[in-house]
Amino acid sequence: MNIILFEALSAQNELPMQDPRAQHICKILRLKEGERFQAGIINVGQGTATLTALKNDSILFDFVMEDTQSAYLYPVTLLVSQVRPICMRRILREAVSLGVQKIILCTTQTGEKSYAQATLYTSGEYHSILLDGAMQSGKCGVSEVQFASSVATAMSLLDENSQRIVLDNVRESTSLAHASITASSVVLAIGGERGFTDDERTTFDRNGFSFASLGSRILRTETACSAGLAVLLGRMGLL
Repeated sequence: MNIILFEALSAQNELPMQDPRAQHICKILRLKEGERFQAGIINVGQGTATLTALKNDSILFDFVMEDTQSAYLYPVTLLVSQVRPICMRRILREAVSLGVQKIILCTTQTGEKSYAQATLYTSGEYHSILLDGAMQSGKCGVSEVQFASSVATAMSLLDENSQRIVLDNVRESTSLAHASITASSVVLAIGGERGFTDDERTTFDRNGFSFASLGSRILRTETACSAGLAVLLGRMGLL
């Protein structure tokens, strides 16, 4: 954790000792009373927290807000096919760490339909994954996550003014590294390891997507997400 995030904070705060964040403060950071750590309010801002009391069952700390710019997320939407939960955990964590504003998890025609009902989502675990990614980044912005039952359904969730790019190894296209970014917000669509179907490619075509690639190699979805987002953010001048 490079920052410890909370839903809300006040001038004086108490955190139960069994909370993983308290455990991190005491056992990893090994802070003593009077020492400081970086803390923030999710999607609001960050500042400095000072440990004021260390009890057997809780810790107390003061918090001073210093920077609301740290809540900023890049104007990028990642539209990604539902994949195995173990892979999706990595995708969510890395996408948030890279500062993606919105993530749309989409059931695609070649993907396993049951993935959308995985306990990762039904238990709410994905929220903790997002939080972990944000804390790794040292920022307090946490991506919004939306769900779509198909590529066609996902189209209604997109910003009408965004530039739209889909990564695809089948359709002839140019390299994402050479893509011309002409809009302030961009949607990047990435399929599962079996890719998109011709029907889905037609849907992308009809909804203003241009096709791009990361080369001829077939990548794992989580690799394509991290690499694709990094290249895109670089083209946007944000990295």
